[in-house]
Amino acid sequence: MDAQRVLFRHGTVITMDPAIGDLPVGDVLVYGNLIEAVDANLGEVDAEVVDATGKILIPGFVDTHRHTWQAPLRGIAADWTLGQYMTGLHLGLSGLFRPEDTYAGNLLGAVEALESGITTLLDWSHNVNTPEHCDGAVAGLRESGIRAIFAHGGGADMYQVPSTVPHDEDVRRVREEHFSSDDQLVTMAMALRGPQFATLDVTVHDLALARELGLLVTMHVGDGEWGRSRPVGRMCERGVLGCDITYVHCNTVADDELRMIADSGGSASLAPDIEMQMGHGWPATGRLMQVGVRPSLSIDTCVSNGGDMFGTMRITLATQRALDNQDTGASDRPAVTLTSRDVLSFATIDGARACGLDHKVGSLTPGKQADIVLLAADTPVLSPVNNPVGQVVYAAHPGLVDTVMVAGRFAKRRGAMLGQVTRRAVEVAAATRDALFERAARTEALTDARTGGDWQPAPLVTALG
Repeated sequence: MDAQRVLFRHGTVITMDPAIGDLPVGDVLVYGNLIEAVDANLGEVDAEVVDATGKILIPGFVDTHRHTWQAPLRGIAADWTLGQYMTGLHLGLSGLFRPEDTYAGNLLGAVEALESGITTLLDWSHNVNTPEHCDGAVAGLRESGIRAIFAHGGGADMYQVPSTVPHDEDVRRVREEHFSSDDQLVTMAMALRGPQFATLDVTVHDLALARELGLLVTMHVGDGEWGRSRPVGRMCERGVLGCDITYVHCNTVADDELRMIADSGGSASLAPDIEMQMGHGWPATGRLMQVGVRPSLSIDTCVSNGGDMFGTMRITLATQRALDNQDTGASDRPAVTLTSRDVLSFATIDGARACGLDHKVGSLTPGKQADIVLLAADTPVLSPVNNPVGQVVYAAHPGLVDTVMVAGRFAKRRGAMLGQVTRRAVEVAAATRDALFERAARTEALTDARTGGDWQPAPLVTALG
């Protein structure tokens, strides 16, 4: 047996490659870290055989925007407003994170993603207050085994809105020390505040820095009322739009600004469940599609919502269909405008494209790296398989993720994560949670003592200009 070859045999294969299509029954052959062949029947092959009968094979999901460091605080914001989230977390708990807490958050968040079939994660890391915090964040991603993009977002002192503080120059050290080569599983980008949270001059400076370092950019725009300040339009006037920028959310940016994104070759990342819960506005899925931008999907933050792509795909599809039905009437529409395949594409190949990785991942294409997920379909949840794509989007869940492979290496098999990484992630995150809450209690007691007990959190300052 060739130990370097793995043959997934007799599965239902959703390649997300239009040239290959879907295979009701098919084989996928992996050689080393690459997909070598995809066909209905590859015959006898000298390889380790994984019986995929009763399984659905899909490309690994791509999450294009997640504040991974927040994972130890999961659930605390389930019933918070956006203002409470900003005050309680960004003006409160975030400042209590030590480097080891950032490491723990990234390890837990990345393992959580990987276990549910997300094989690529863009870590929107905007609480790296010191170089040591950066190092901890990168270490957590690398230890998890996930394919990741560490998007350097700087520290809390950069978020005093509207900020006149340029992006942290430590990004240069991080680039040179950790990412001198892009040919590795964890790569780098820059998470910029953009003109909603920083001045336009600072935004122009930060974009120039990212481009000097050869880094892709991810930037929040249109998340709430401050998105009506025409952030994209103002950037366009300064001539700094480009195909190297992913615009996160886009809910409240104007239609003509979406056209500017399309014309400049930019991409978009949507988090519909967070956007609706926190009041960012209706997801911009349909409006983006109308101007020719195929969005990608993101989890955003697990302090309120779940960390898997299945729920996000369902909410994306259901919300856009509700908006379409409201506009035209369900009984008068000849066909849906957004399909299950569209949404699965958002979660795979379109996500890979937004991360600049579509030449490597996002579809089950020979020559691409082997990021593969097997879903158990021989279960009451998915059996019988009549519409594989529709059932993956509307019925599958993390409990059905049987096998996960990243770059040809198994991270999960037969429903269980391999090695001790999951146990370690849970243990260090629990310790971080306990330490954070203990420090928070001490800080609150000290503040009360200094102010006579009438202290209140500082209000969130926003700027629309």
